[in-house]
Amino acid sequence: MSVRASLMVTCLGDALFPRVGVAAVRVLEALGVRVDFPRAQTCCGQPAFNSGYRDDARRAARAYLRAFAGSEHVVSISGSCAAMVRDKYPALFEGRPEAHEARALAARTFELSEFLVDVLRVDDLPVTRHARATLHHSCHTRRTLGVVEQPERLLGMVEGLQYVPLPRAQDCCGFGGTFAVTMPVISTAMVDEKVDHILGTGADLVVGLDMSCLMNIEGRLRRRGSALEVRHLAEVLAQGWAR
Repeated sequence: MSVRASLMVTCLGDALFPRVGVAAVRVLEALGVRVDFPRAQTCCGQPAFNSGYRDDARRAARAYLRAFAGSEHVVSISGSCAAMVRDKYPALFEGRPEAHEARALAARTFELSEFLVDVLRVDDLPVTRHARATLHHSCHTRRTLGVVEQPERLLGMVEGLQYVPLPRAQDCCGFGGTFAVTMPVISTAMVDEKVDHILGTGADLVVGLDMSCLMNIEGRLRRRGSALEVRHLAEVLAQGWAR
């Protein structure tokens, strides 16, 4: 019996980086997963939640609960959005009629690399990419979901890829959603430090699990005159997959 999964494309993925969603679907389908895309999905409610608007966050979350009600697994191309569903939904609906539904959705929601390694048990990939790569660990993915080794293991399966660990990988890139808007000076200092560490690895490819972080990092790289390639893990796997 094949595994079924619904793609959580996220707001940023849908509006600015649809190619990442397409890449994720290609990888999942190549691994035999039956992928569907609930068209009713909207924002997970994280911006409202982080800004303290709990009622607005619940309204968005209720739409999410309905959209993914029939999903066997939910796979997100953003660790941040996956963390919102998994870590915040149960608390957001505690004591409310949707509490059981929220806990159930949280239990079947995964970030992409986590799903590949922990659910599908992938231990080999027909992927080739000749590059010196480093990995940016997103804050929510690392701290809230506990996803650290999974993307590193997947990159280790890519033939021709030289993986270089990123110094101070645990440090935030400075994006933080609305933080980058409300605290631009601090945010810029943080992303500059992150870029310094990236450039110091000598990598020609930066890989990540969250396009929000990668967008911030790539923007700063370009402003500093660097043409270093920035890619979501899904893109690296899909582009190098043996046809």
